[in-house]
Amino acid sequence: MTERTAATRYAQSLIEVSQVDGDIDRVEQELGAIVALLEKHPLLSRALFSPAISSIRKRAIVSTLLTRIGNLSEIFERLVLMLAERDRLSLLPLILEVYKERLEEKRGVLRVRVTTTTPLNTERIRAFEGALGAVTGRQIIVKTEVDAELVGGMVAQIGSRVYDGSLASHLNRLREQFVH
Repeated sequence: MTERTAATRYAQSLIEVSQVDGDIDRVEQELGAIVALLEKHPLLSRALFSPAISSIRKRAIVSTLLTRIGNLSEIFERLVLMLAERDRLSLLPLILEVYKERLEEKRGVLRVRVTTTTPLNTERIRAFEGALGAVTGRQIIVKTEVDAELVGGMVAQIGSRVYDGSLASHLNRLREQFVH
């Protein structure tokens, strides 16, 4: 099982349990806080992610850490302790990423990455969000990137789908047609 697959299972289970027993947003905040803490303290994260340290010691460290932080949801504490016991704490950043993705899906949010040759102004971004939102019936969040190699046009990525309307892509297709 890949790390992404395992993180997806943990994140999905966490959402299901937190919907029934707790607060989805609170769990998201707690996940974000623990990931930020691990990023801020590389020595701690190296210890918790190291295969040289037993899962029993990791669980003890995590238990002490959770007690010191205090006021955490029971759902979150159980998850982190279980990850420590299974020596899967290194999945926390990926679990957070997948958890956020799944929450956005549940909330009807769709993230779109748009790449153009020049930066888009706010008005054009809002127009794009509005048009795509009207078609999909979802809230659209656009992230823009600039790539001068596109020559012209744009490339939009919605989930795993890529819509390539760049001039560079059209020129490559024409070149291929001429060659064949």
